[in-house]
Amino acid sequence: MLVTFLYVHCPDVCPLIAQNLNAALRQLGPSRSRVRVLAVSVDPRGDTRRAVRRYIAQRGLLPQFRYLIGTKAELGKASAAWHVVAVRRNPDVVDHVAYTALVDPTGKQRVLYDSKLTAAQVLHDLRKLMSA
Repeated sequence: MLVTFLYVHCPDVCPLIAQNLNAALRQLGPSRSRVRVLAVSVDPRGDTRRAVRRYIAQRGLLPQFRYLIGTKAELGKASAAWHVVAVRRNPDVVDHVAYTALVDPTGKQRVLYDSKLTAAQVLHDLRKLMSA
């Protein structure tokens, strides 16, 4: 599983992270059925079901993507568990920790990527983990 923190109206790194994770899954081929991407919202106000569905469709995200939305309190629990801080800077921008964690089937975090992750890095690590 890959766990990341995004929001659909993000003007900078979130779309790049989603694009790179999606590209890694595409390159993984049929084995991608064993992988899930959990995108946890950092914007409970803007990340509605409708907005998320539109985001997934516009970006061509694969079915392996799951997008966790909810109230500020509900999402706050997930953010706290992963030590992610999100602060609304203005009505349109949420500053947040933008990392992605690769978690093995036992729940152990194996790799922590920063916002500059590439599809090649993720693909390499997924293949290594899946072959172990």
